[in-house]
Amino acid sequence: MFLSLTIICVVAGAILAGVNMMTMEPIAASKAATLEKAIQDVTPAFDNKPTEEAYMAVTGDGDSLKIYPAKKDGKFVGAAVESNTMKGFSGEIKVIVGFDVEGKLLNYAVLQHAETPGLGAKMQEWFRMEDKNQNVLGRSLANGELKVTKDGGDVDAITAATISSRAFLNAVNRAYSAFAGTDTVTGATASSDNTTKEGGNNNE
Repeated sequence: MFLSLTIICVVAGAILAGVNMMTMEPIAASKAATLEKAIQDVTPAFDNKPTEEAYMAVTGDGDSLKIYPAKKDGKFVGAAVESNTMKGFSGEIKVIVGFDVEGKLLNYAVLQHAETPGLGAKMQEWFRMEDKNQNVLGRSLANGELKVTKDGGDVDAITAATISSRAFLNAVNRAYSAFAGTDTVTGATASSDNTTKEGGNNNE
């Protein structure tokens, strides 16, 4: 019995290892393609290979983020910055943010999040919609960090998802801080009247 179980475990382990080896390369290739597409979507047109020229830069809070420089005919035209924050309602939010040479926010893509569908998950499109003060595209963060109106800023939070909105803007601010190399980020925190209930008091 013991010998049979041992053989089964060895065979099963070998099969799993083989499957892992076969899927590792396609998964890595898929992630690389997704990243390259995101960089193209958030930066000006370029003819270099940003992923091969990527470097780390320090934010104002001492963290390090990866920057992908975009160049056209050898001239720097902007960059994409991978940023994240652990302050989302349901965990980490990971974004990639594009800036031009003057620090203007060109576009963004949400790479990863665990926010609630119909609430925090709306960040995928909410902050580029031309409705009231939702749109952050085209803004110059050199004029100050982005904040929701509830925190004294001028960006409309996602309805019933203020925590997610703060977290998203925090990730964008961190991206700019790394890009600019200046201390522009103080870190977004939830107000004392936030509830932990989904959607409670207009806060996710």
